[in-house]
Amino acid sequence: MEKVGGKEPSQKLVDELFEYLRIPSISSGGGDPADMTRAAEWLAARIRDSGGEVEIITDLGNPLVVGELEASTPSAPTVMIYGHYDVQSPDPVDAWTTPPFDPTIRNGRLYARGACDDKGNFYPLVYVACELARAGKLPVNVRMLIEGEEEVGGTSAIDWLMKDGRGADCCLVFDSGMLDESTPAITLGVRGVISFAVDVRVAQRDLHSGMYGGAALNAVHVLQQMLNEVLPAPDGSVREELRAGIIPPTSEELASWAKFRHGSEAIAEGGGRAISDAVSDIFYERNWADTSVDVNGIAGGDAVQKRTIIPATAQAKFSIRLAPGQTTSEIGREAERLLRAAAPANADVEISWDGGEPAVFDPSSPAMQLAIEALAEVCGVAPALVRVGGSIPVLAGFYDRKIPTVLSGFGLASDAFHAVDESFRLESLALCEASAHALYEKLASLE
Repeated sequence: MEKVGGKEPSQKLVDELFEYLRIPSISSGGGDPADMTRAAEWLAARIRDSGGEVEIITDLGNPLVVGELEASTPSAPTVMIYGHYDVQSPDPVDAWTTPPFDPTIRNGRLYARGACDDKGNFYPLVYVACELARAGKLPVNVRMLIEGEEEVGGTSAIDWLMKDGRGADCCLVFDSGMLDESTPAITLGVRGVISFAVDVRVAQRDLHSGMYGGAALNAVHVLQQMLNEVLPAPDGSVREELRAGIIPPTSEELASWAKFRHGSEAIAEGGGRAISDAVSDIFYERNWADTSVDVNGIAGGDAVQKRTIIPATAQAKFSIRLAPGQTTSEIGREAERLLRAAAPANADVEISWDGGEPAVFDPSSPAMQLAIEALAEVCGVAPALVRVGGSIPVLAGFYDRKIPTVLSGFGLASDAFHAVDESFRLESLALCEASAHALYEKLASLE
């Protein structure tokens, strides 16, 4: 096995991960439902072969794997681990250097769809628990909740969690990243998200702009007018009605974030361009603790051919990221009110939306403090305490159930998750494995 940075994952972990990555468990379109079942059954077999109990639940959506491994010590605390086996579509497949479901190691990196998000990041938590249980040395009870709908915003995991009568003393989630290549991170908060679909119809068919222009409704114009009511200002700031309920970050968090690399560097690393220097200065506050609105796509009329038409229909998808303290119901209703108020009375408008809630966890909880110690010992540096601008809907369920949740992981922006040539450093995989061992040992002292 190739060593990177002095850290080496176990060969057995790599071999098992290769098997797992070969299963094209795509949930986002173009996949085969049979492969979703195959991935769930593969995980269930690993748990069962280690002496655990496991159930595959199919009546809530894509197969949901719920398993349990008992501790070697009576009255040990219970740790839940959460992850997902579904992956994004690998399209465009032809752009990959090697096939996306044929795992390959090149220059210290493992390349495959799901290598980082979330198979390679999360599976070490399962692997280590199984290995310890098989050896009779598992220091905590481990409950496993592994879903197949995370990439498409499904609700099966949170639906199960909210009905679960047992809970856990804490939860571990490896579905996040490091602050940089040498500094681990624990994510204390995630934003919520609301996804909107807006459909406008103003005529039975497209009209001739010379005959009806300036007199007949134009669906694209109507859609633009509606979106203008919810879109951010030129500086990216969102109108106050859509910021209602925000709990601002603490002064300690702001002081910590000020020590991180400048926002302009973070944006550039992702391949983007900053709105302005002023916005780059408040990148972490804006991205982690405030509301944002983004149009994800627009369709209407013909922007390819030269056709002087008045479009009869137009569609848009946009999303609102919610800061901690906000709720999907309140902000969703307000956004829909603003949209409908801007539409002409004689336009047919359909609006639908769904989403997940934000969550933020207490860094002073005993579980979090033990996790900080564990990661510091493994990595040689204390983890940065951060938030992320993205959303993991099931975390709101852990928050509501009052289950302290440690969201960490060892992904990097260079891993290209959700993109062509997704990868995961072997060093990161080794850190996942070592951290899983350390976390289980540390969390055994929870009362």
